[in-house]
Amino acid sequence: MLVPARPRRGAGTPLPLVAGLALLAGFLLLALLAPLVAPYDPIFQDAAARLAPPSLAHPFGTDNYGRDILSRIIWGTRIDLQLAVFGVVFPFLIGTVVGTVSGYFGGLVDGIFMRVVDVVLAFPFLVLMLSVITILGPGLQSFFIAMALVGWVSYARLVRAQILVLKGSDFALAARSLGFGHARIMFRHLLPNALTASVVFAMSDCVLVLLSGAAISYLGLGVQPPAAEWGIMVAEGQAFLARAWWISAFPGLAIVLLAFSFSLVADGLGDVLGRRA
Repeated sequence: MLVPARPRRGAGTPLPLVAGLALLAGFLLLALLAPLVAPYDPIFQDAAARLAPPSLAHPFGTDNYGRDILSRIIWGTRIDLQLAVFGVVFPFLIGTVVGTVSGYFGGLVDGIFMRVVDVVLAFPFLVLMLSVITILGPGLQSFFIAMALVGWVSYARLVRAQILVLKGSDFALAARSLGFGHARIMFRHLLPNALTASVVFAMSDCVLVLLSGAAISYLGLGVQPPAAEWGIMVAEGQAFLARAWWISAFPGLAIVLLAFSFSLVADGLGDVLGRRA
């Protein structure tokens, strides 16, 4: 009896990856074309249109200053994409270097780096973030510095664990026997094979960083008004939830959608990279 062949497991591009990349591409396109697609100036105040509900003139309504919510969300895409991407890039780079050096050399070097990691992890993430930003002063630059100082530890631990395993592999021993220098072995032979888990985690971390950035802005320590940033918009609409729900609802939905797109990409990347491992 002939048995129909089963489709190969994991064949093709995972649907979550395709959907996530499509959503991210849409947000990126919106950010790039903001001056062309936004119907109004995001900081223009129209006193006659204060707290106007969604309509043809203002599809997402207006806020308490008469500013168009849709226009502010479109322009806010630029800032929130920066929060999510650059808030991960700097910790990723620092943590990758620290984890690689720590795992490769071991001994005293590893002990020193891991004690620093333990100290950072001993404090709640958001508390450390708020402390650094309070010292540096509110603003986008302070947020990136705080993320770089606090967020690198997870990447360092992930990369270190992979390096500890890979440095005893045959290809690493062969490279060492050929007389290659430590830098070449670490960054050309070991690190490319140790980044899979970190790359997947980075995409998931974009969600946490985006939400952290929105929370910091909500508390008044992130991007400062009148800049169009989704966390600020949610905070500004809090006092008007009973009669103007759209001020907070639509930027809150934008945060959810962007975070969801990063989650889909992380899920899809995990499937693809895990299949190749």
